Amino acid sequence: MEVVTKYNETELVLLLRQRSQFAYGYLYENYSGALRSIIFNIVNDDELANDVLQEVFIKIWRQIDSYDSTKGRLFTWMLNISRNASIDTVRSKSFQNSRQNRELTEDVYRSGGTSETNTDLMGLRKMVHTLKDEYKVLVELAYFQGYTQDEISKSLGIPLGTVKTRLRNALIQLRDIIKP
Repeated sequence: MEVVTKYNETELVLLLRQRSQFAYGYLYENYSGALRSIIFNIVNDDELANDVLQEVFIKIWRQIDSYDSTKGRLFTWMLNISRNASIDTVRSKSFQNSRQNRELTEDVYRSGGTSETNTDLMGLRKMVHTLKDEYKVLVELAYFQGYTQDEISKSLGIPLGTVKTRLRNALIQLRDIIKP
């Protein structure tokens, strides 16, 4: 019979900083699905999403000492690493070139340009929809659709400072909702 270990966030971070491979395995097992769905939502390619996910976990392993619990939860920190790595991948020249040279397949016609992610299964979208409308739109664009703050500012005609302030306030409210 296999013994199932469960760590709280503080214990997990401490063990990761001590380079515990068991804790790293636990982290991967418990968070890889959620992070992969976030990555896939941005890159929209199964194989590439898996590659980015591996890169993200390497970054997490290497940069765990830079995690600061006073600035947010571990999952939020990992989510930002995933999102940034995904956006960097999509903006890379090799990705752009591969998209230009890609053959159209039946999958392109079936997907219709949008895909629903597994973030619904995690309940994140439900939590986001409890926010004020002005926050909800910004979080949706920034974290679920991968827009930068500058792109959001231009597309919605809102000053960049306002976008940043509202996103920060939205994340603070989400943190309060998520905290047990």
